[in-house]
Formats: sequence, C-alpha cells, structure tokens
Amino acid sequence: MKFSQHYTVKWHDTDLNRCVTPSAILMYMQETAGEHLKSLLFSMDELRDRMGLAFLLSSISIYIHEPLYADDEIDVQTWVCESRGLSYNRCFCILRDGKTIAEASSVWGLLDIANHRLLKADESPFKAEPEAPCQLPLPRRLQVLRTEDMEEAGDRRIVYSDIDYNGHMNNTHYPNLLCDFTPDICKRRVKGLMLSFLHEAAYGHTLRVYRGESADGLRFRIVDADGTLCTEALLCTEEIQ
Repeated sequence: MKFSQHYTVKWHDTDLNRCVTPSAILMYMQETAGEHLKSLLFSMDELRDRMGLAFLLSSISIYIHEPLYADDEIDVQTWVCESRGLSYNRCFCILRDGKTIAEASSVWGLLDIANHRLLKADESPFKAEPEAPCQLPLPRRLQVLRTEDMEEAGDRRIVYSDIDYNGHMNNTHYPNLLCDFTPDICKRRVKGLMLSFLHEAAYGHTLRVYRGESADGLRFRIVDADGTLCTEALLCTEEIQ
C-alpha cells in the first residue's frame, strides 16, 4: 500500500536556476519514508533507541522528469516492494498537480546494531503490503570504471554540516556533492542519478573524488584517504534551455 505525504517546496531547497536541488528531492523522499515507518510502528529514533535497529541505504536510482520550484505543492508517495534476502526494496514518486515529477527505486539493509548483523527481510518487524516497483529510464546497474581510468576531480572533507546521528555523511548530501564536481553544473539540470553506497564516510575524513565520462553521463568513484571505496555514482544532466 502506498503512503503519501504533502509538502510545500521551500525556497531554500532551490539552486541559482530556481530548481530544487537533487539532494533536496532525496530529502523529501526520505522524510516521507520516515513518516511511513512511523505510521507502521516506530520513528527512526525509536527504531534505533528501542529496538537497536537502523536502516542503511545500499543503493538508489532517481529520475527527475521535470524541475521542481519554490512554493510548488507536491505529494510524495512511497511504498515497499517485494523484498528477499538481506535487501529491502522501496520506491518513491513525487507528484505535482497529479503529474509525476520524479521517481526513485532504492535498496536498503536493516542492521542489528549490537550484533553488527543484517536482518533478512522475513525477520523485519515492519509489515506492509508490497506494491509493484517503478521502472526508471536509467541503467539497471552501474557500469564499473576503474579508478585509473578516471580523472582526479578533487578532495572533499566531511564536516559538521554533513553528518547525522550515526557520525557519517548523510546519504542525502551525496547528490549535491556530485554536482559540486560536475563541470558547468550551473548551466545544467540534473535529470537522473544512481548511487551505490559501499562504505560510510566518517566525520573528519577527507574523500577523494574521481570522475569519468560515459555514454550515460558522468561516473564517479569516491574514495576515503586510506583507499577504501565509499561510493560509486552516475550523474545524468542536460543543458538548461
């Protein structure tokens, strides 16, 4: 069953072209997922503090059909899809005046914090009727590029404004991080992105960002100072007319 939440888009979520940033779009989606969770059983804080569990985002693909702007009235829908093994599948849709503006498909893990163990989908304390997954005009999988085949785009230190309760960079910050390392981004609009999270980026660490061209868009590899691969990503943009 789909869960829906209504929002009025805030001006501070927009960029210099007055379009809502991709990080803000992901924030609206994840806030709605949090409200859905609360309607089922617990808030995110209660999930951690009472049950010792935490949802970890493994991967997400987002396609943005049209820009969002300040003061837009939107309805954000989220629903769970059939899940197996250690993967919890969840989709999202943002509607404006009933029209689909953005969609996303994501995969999560549910971590038993004390035992450092991922719970299988059939062990989840949350029960919701699954719906069909959304189909996005993006590659099914991220094409792997070797670091040596990419250019070094720069470094990014993880600071106070990045981190959440876990002490790691919040995953909603990654889309804007990719934009920060995209040439001519001020003249372009993000229309799609894919993120694969492999390792947390901790407070105080410095990440090195590698970038490479592909037929689908810009590919990124984000690596910690010790060489640990944190994130792989694809960013698809188009020129603003």
